[in-house]
Amino acid sequence: MNESRDTERKYWLDDPRNHDKLWWWLLGICIVLLLADLAYTKHPVFAWEGWFGFFAFFGFVACVGLVLAAKAMRKLIKRDEDYYDR
Repeated sequence: MNESRDTERKYWLDDPRNHDKLWWWLLGICIVLLLADLAYTKHPVFAWEGWFGFFAFFGFVACVGLVLAAKAMRKLIKRDEDYYDR
C-alpha cells in the first residue's frame, strides 16, 4: 500500500514558524541564564573567572574551537566513499 504525500504525518518542526519560535525560546533561555550570573557570589580561583558571563563566553568559544578542530581533523582521517566496498 502506497500512502500519498498528503497523508504523511506532519511533525512540529515541519512548520517554519516553529523554527522561529524555537530560536527565540533558545535565545531567551540563554539570556536568562547569562543574567543569572549576577544572582550569586562567585569565589574565583583566577581573576578572569569573576568576570560577568565568563563561563558562557568561554563555553561558546570552546564550542566554536571544537567545531573548527573537527573540520580540520576530517581532512586527516576522511576515507573514500567506497572504502568498505573494497
